Amino acid sequence: MAKLSGFPEYLPAERNAELAVLDHLRSVFELHGFNSIETRAVEPVEQLLRKGEIDKEVYTVRRIHAAEEAASDSLALHFDLTVPFARYVVENAGHLEFPFRRYQIQKVWRGERPQQGRFREFTQADIDIVGRGELAFHFDVEVAQVMAEALAGLPVPALTLQISNRKVLEGFYLGLGVSEPTTVMPIVDKLDKLPAEKVRELLQSDAGLTPEQADQCLALADITSTDDSFVAAVRSLGVEHPLLDEGLEELAAVVLGAGSSSLDGVTVQADLRIARGLDYYTGTVFETRMAGHEDLGSICSGGRYDQLASDGKNTFPGVGISLGVSRLLAPLFAGGLTADRGVPSVVLVALTDEDSRGDSAAVARSLRARGIPTEVAAAPQKFGKQIRYAERRGIPFVWFPESPHQVKDIRSGDQVEADPGTWSPPDEDRKPRITPPDTSRATTPSTGAPS
Repeated sequence: MAKLSGFPEYLPAERNAELAVLDHLRSVFELHGFNSIETRAVEPVEQLLRKGEIDKEVYTVRRIHAAEEAASDSLALHFDLTVPFARYVVENAGHLEFPFRRYQIQKVWRGERPQQGRFREFTQADIDIVGRGELAFHFDVEVAQVMAEALAGLPVPALTLQISNRKVLEGFYLGLGVSEPTTVMPIVDKLDKLPAEKVRELLQSDAGLTPEQADQCLALADITSTDDSFVAAVRSLGVEHPLLDEGLEELAAVVLGAGSSSLDGVTVQADLRIARGLDYYTGTVFETRMAGHEDLGSICSGGRYDQLASDGKNTFPGVGISLGVSRLLAPLFAGGLTADRGVPSVVLVALTDEDSRGDSAAVARSLRARGIPTEVAAAPQKFGKQIRYAERRGIPFVWFPESPHQVKDIRSGDQVEADPGTWSPPDEDRKPRITPPDTSRATTPSTGAPS
């Protein structure tokens, strides 16, 4: 049977690597006080299509045996976690404490053409902070700090967290005399795909800019820095506007705040080329690139929504960022990212013969009672075969329930006497551990990936 492209299914060791990543993300989010929520898989179609630009990507849901007159496409699978979260906030506002801090790790579905790093079913990990009526700016800084910390703990190539601000771009374009800044932003966004000269032509032909205005827009887009030196670089272009001043102040605060900690493997950078999403973000904007896999685009994006949700009386502004876990992991699995074992078992209790299965099971119960994942050998084969069985599955220890009891580390060959009521494995062996990828290999996922 042919695989369904766009619906990843991982081998056990890869799944354990994914679980390790999700456990790390969950741990960091909870350390910062974010609440875990899960929303339903379906939403009313009209709710999902409010923005109108993704109607071809939505999967509708109906019963196979629904009567023709009762058949309806009124429900659809959610394509991101933001739309259902906005609905969740409005429906539960009376039961939530604001600012409400939420994290959500869940599957989403999107009916686009499967390709490298893009799936029809995938996992996202989102964090958001939402207020009622207003939300202080310092939460923009905090969200960036939390996600940067989470990314820094992942076994992935170097990441660059790029940060921009709608107010900087819009204020700059207004200061140039551009009456409709939103016409400029999508054109500047094409710089990742088109030569600068072509973008310069489009700014004049499609947005009505003069050659001098187009040159200034391109000069702004070239500005990047890992500190607040970008402020002086923007000032040197000679453009002034109050909204630009406000945006520069905010952007400097986020860049300095998110980059203030030592983040191994993560660079925080102001990048004024970022224009994607600025039609709905109202201030801070985040994108993230992974070294060696720039073709994936942003694997972690977000920003400030001052109109995240509304119940007609109250507005709920928010700031958040979403990590595409499946997009992040796909090329790494292809490059060799995996776990050191495909099973959770730390110990295999050997079996001398069928009559002694009860003794082996008693050892296993004693170990499990202290949180040590343990299984009993399937059959009473020669001990050498039982050891090889454990080795194939990646189980690090084999227990021999004879008198005296002994446990063998099959990696080192060390074998010692042990008491099932007191013995414990090293902490690093209690869970499967991620082994690093070979980033020089091809980037086509080996399981469940698009063909």
